[in-house]
Amino acid sequence: MHISGTTRVFLILGDPVAQVRAPEVFNPLFAQAGVDAVLVPMQVPAGQLDAFVRGVFQARNVDGLWVTIPHKTALPGLLDHCDLSGSTAEAVNAVRRNVDGTIEGALFDGIGFVKALDHFGIACTGARVLVVGAGGAGIAIGCALVQRALAELSIHDVDAGRAAAAADRLRSISSVQVSTPASADPAGYDLVINATPLGLRDSDPMPFDVRRLDGSAAVVDILMKDASTPLLRACAARGITAHPGHEMLIQQVPEYLRFFGFEALARATQADLEPVRALMRSEPASAASATISALPCAA
Repeated sequence: MHISGTTRVFLILGDPVAQVRAPEVFNPLFAQAGVDAVLVPMQVPAGQLDAFVRGVFQARNVDGLWVTIPHKTALPGLLDHCDLSGSTAEAVNAVRRNVDGTIEGALFDGIGFVKALDHFGIACTGARVLVVGAGGAGIAIGCALVQRALAELSIHDVDAGRAAAAADRLRSISSVQVSTPASADPAGYDLVINATPLGLRDSDPMPFDVRRLDGSAAVVDILMKDASTPLLRACAARGITAHPGHEMLIQQVPEYLRFFGFEALARATQADLEPVRALMRSEPASAASATISALPCAA
């Protein structure tokens, strides 16, 4: 990778940042496509976030920010504009400086999720869907789902007030029926989504009773792990179709590229996401390089 005075700089903000994988994905994509840009991690404490964001965009070669924990919910208050998903969920994972100097944010969790459903071959038309967890990710997923032809969307959270608030936000942007059941009982649903942190540890309780799933139901556990989770293993034991959240992350890659103005590279990446999957699997550099070498240059 060649970095010079003309290189456009993007930063990924988090605290901590040791776990971030985005530079391992986007920098090889930039390099192989001949894009003069670089993505660099920045560890920014929450108390310094406002000052950092306001200051960093004074640098004219800094074009945008990737945003990760714990800053996704803190950025919206600093923005001039935000997309529908981000404003509904009150969280963003990308921020750019527009030509007029305004700062704009977007949230790709929802679109990444529904594109993952398409990849898995899970149809939403006429489906009854249960989302367990009404945090930022759950609302973003709900925001994307209600833009499809669902029969019904239910949102459950251990905090009933949070579920009710999420449902109100989703009703304000769609005519899809949105309910807030008192329990996470998955019986009767075509698609059930775990949008909680439950499963990060093997000792965690199940987000819902797998024994109550209909035999034809599909399950998605959005934990960003390529490995199996307790929920996925329990579904497999019952013969229930279940998928990890890793694909949801992969499907967001073209959305970031498009948002930051790399339209040609976004189209090429979306057409063949295997290079991204290879990079996510931490394959040897030579193998990953070979899979992405055919990507055309971005505009």
